Amino acid sequence: MKRVAVFRKEHFNAAHRLFNPAWDDRKNAEVFGKCSYPNYHGHNYEVVVKVTGTPDPQTGFVMDMKLLSDLIRVHVIEEFDHKNLNLDTPFFREMNPTAENIVMVIYDLLRSRIDPALGLRVRLYETERNFAEYPEE
Repeated sequence: MKRVAVFRKEHFNAAHRLFNPAWDDRKNAEVFGKCSYPNYHGHNYEVVVKVTGTPDPQTGFVMDMKLLSDLIRVHVIEEFDHKNLNLDTPFFREMNPTAENIVMVIYDLLRSRIDPALGLRVRLYETERNFAEYPEE
């Protein structure tokens, strides 16, 4: 059977601070630059979720896109939108909220809710030019 990829794109706005609490301010600034400023900074994140599989012979869907949209809204957008990722979410209290870590968290939030027979890949744009994807190809 032929496999097809379907995509859903959403966005959220969130603040974060990149820093390692084991380091002093000088070392954090050296490694993370402006992203380590103690008063945080924000991004307009864009998340693209790719689901791959064989279209169902009765519906023609790889996955119901309304269901995928609802899963992303409930488990990603409502968790992260207009939040301080370091302070307002449980995911980044002990983990640095880099784009790499955020994309892996989003993947984990969705993977358990999507049929395991379907492929899943998540791409997160932190800026127009900086993005991370998980899992890697």
